[in-house]
Amino acid sequence: MYNDLANTIRSKIDIVDIIGERIPLTARGKNFFCVCPFHDDSNPSMSVSREKQIYTCFSCHATGNVFTFLMNYEHIDFKETLKYLGEKVGIDTGNVHIAKKSNKYDKLYEAYKLSLKYFQNNLNSNIGKVAKKYLLERKIDDKLIKEFEIGLSLDKRDDLTKLLTSKEYDLVTLNRIGLATDNYDIYNDRIMFPLYDVSGRVVGFSGRIYKDSGKNKYLNTKETEIFKKGEILYHYHIAREECRIHKSVIVMEGFMDVIRASSIEIRNTVALMGTALTKEQVNLLKRLSNNIILCLDGDDPGQHATLNIGNMLFDMGVEVKVVVLPNPDDPDSFILKNGRDRFVGLLDSAINFSDYKMQRLRENVDFRSDEEKANYINKVLEETAKLNDIIRREVVLKRLAKEFDIGYNTLEMRINSLVKDEDKQEEVFIPKRTVEKKDKYSKAFEQIIYLMLNNDWVITQVERERLIFPSEVMRTINSEIIYYYKKYGNINVADFYTYVQDKENILIFLNKVLAGNYNETTNKEELFLYFKVVREYCLTQEIKRLTGLMKKEIDPLEQAKIAEKIRRLRLGDN
Repeated sequence: MYNDLANTIRSKIDIVDIIGERIPLTARGKNFFCVCPFHDDSNPSMSVSREKQIYTCFSCHATGNVFTFLMNYEHIDFKETLKYLGEKVGIDTGNVHIAKKSNKYDKLYEAYKLSLKYFQNNLNSNIGKVAKKYLLERKIDDKLIKEFEIGLSLDKRDDLTKLLTSKEYDLVTLNRIGLATDNYDIYNDRIMFPLYDVSGRVVGFSGRIYKDSGKNKYLNTKETEIFKKGEILYHYHIAREECRIHKSVIVMEGFMDVIRASSIEIRNTVALMGTALTKEQVNLLKRLSNNIILCLDGDDPGQHATLNIGNMLFDMGVEVKVVVLPNPDDPDSFILKNGRDRFVGLLDSAINFSDYKMQRLRENVDFRSDEEKANYINKVLEETAKLNDIIRREVVLKRLAKEFDIGYNTLEMRINSLVKDEDKQEEVFIPKRTVEKKDKYSKAFEQIIYLMLNNDWVITQVERERLIFPSEVMRTINSEIIYYYKKYGNINVADFYTYVQDKENILIFLNKVLAGNYNETTNKEELFLYFKVVREYCLTQEIKRLTGLMKKEIDPLEQAKIAEKIRRLRLGDN
């Protein structure tokens, strides 16, 4: 229904720009590559073609155009995608009507949205003066309060609970989703910091005391159906665009660090929900940038967390850098004491994680002891063996040789043995990519379809030859390509995707064909060879069918007729 509108919009959109806004892209030849967001990907396996305006993952075979990418990545339907892209290029999509979708968690999100407004109103009214004064003394001004939607819970046991029950929320639900406990407000007299999911919806709160009350400093929302702390990063929904602009993401420990960084115009930041990092959070980080900078607290727990998180990222194929803050500073306190320029200087001089690890290895080593010295050198060599950069390896070896007066050849022999061991481990643990085996017939069928999608003249030739494809989906896609070509006068893969976007069986086959790495161009001689293979297959299948009929036939005369048909087919006399 909206095919022509979709084609017009797509023609004004560059898929590289749309995907690049969401996932870091690296130019390689005429295409761009990125980590595929549709499977657990460590190495960039998705190719994005500016020329064809399509993407293809060579690992999971996810394939499509800008519409299918956004639909799968943002979990939105075709009409929503159409309106989003239409607004982006200034094309009116007013006639595209989107039916409101219901989500089983809508009421829970609404409860948190109402609670956020309630907390904000409290802070900005007379009853919030003391709390606001506390924030101002902590250098959190009205601009930051508004930007981070900071609020205040009251020193009353059931104020929020009464408000929400008046909006038809039952106490059982409020207790379950972390807004109440034992039927009373869970947050009392605390400064409230909203926590957001990756889409920017409020799903929890962190409440901080601002008076000397003897309570725990922070009270955080428990995990609920909509709040899984291992699946979100604080400030992610804001940082996404900032990371694209700055081409880096800075990982911090707490939301106060992120707020302080924002006060000095640094917003490509996210904060952990604790000092651990989950696999889901690593995938979120990889979507933000290839350039990850760890800027955790300068105390011992913070540096320990830096090691753990850095190792996890390194093991998942992510190269990271580290900002080393003086003990006991965190980003918040460091910025307050030293200002923007000093902090930016630390960011600019961030060191490679491998170098950071080697620095940490020196700590508490008694270099007067030959045993401790040897242990230190071996540990450094073990870390160096993990580096893929042979130049960096040589730099480390020369530094060790000079510092400890050891023969370079001795160090080189040792690291070469470690590198071999490392390579063996990789061979064991790296899963082999499964490749579907195809016979010559399947390859010929798919090659013809692929050529039709890339060459107008092949479509005409296929129609003229009246080829019969063996499966229903092949016959359907062949008919759809011919119809599309006759209607629009040319074939464009990106637009054809939009045309068949509601035909799931065709899309599956189309993805399979486009991920097959077939030749894009051909000549008539080669094309006729593919046609010959198709006819050979059809002939073989017809002979099999007739042979089966002959075996079931009990009439000798009918058997003879079928046998004659088979003979003539084999001779090519049909």
